[in-house]
Amino acid sequence: MRPVRISQIYLGLLLALLLYLLPWGGFGLLVRPDFILLVLLYWLIRSPHLCNIGTAWMMGMLVDLAEGGLFGQHAIAYIVAAFLAVVYQRRVTLFNRWQQAGYVFGLLLIAQTVLLILKLFSGGELPGLAYYLSSISGILLWQLVIYSKIKVTGDKELG
Repeated sequence: MRPVRISQIYLGLLLALLLYLLPWGGFGLLVRPDFILLVLLYWLIRSPHLCNIGTAWMMGMLVDLAEGGLFGQHAIAYIVAAFLAVVYQRRVTLFNRWQQAGYVFGLLLIAQTVLLILKLFSGGELPGLAYYLSSISGILLWQLVIYSKIKVTGDKELG
């Protein structure tokens, strides 16, 4: 395993933020994965000493500022997912690719459920099951990235 530089982490988070801020619309907005949370989960599992819950909180606050919705909702959802990722980080590194995918999918669902609960408390309407399509597209993207990482580098730590 190659050592990780903190600049790699922040560059990946910046790229994920830019992807999140693209002008998505219609069905694309409905299935858009949470790029920032996926990058956070990757680095929380791979290098928890460089990317931690504080980083998740800061990225959540940036997303809330950019989105203009309820301030702090993404920060809370990212903290919950980051906490669960860090607590079981040592176990997750021993999982195979499919077990990791199930774990990450669970974390994506938990983060989206926290967001949904916060939106409902602030007076929003119940969106229906289509709300969770972004978790499905997120886990498909996760599998694609992990599989391509294994094929290209041969690094099987997260796969």
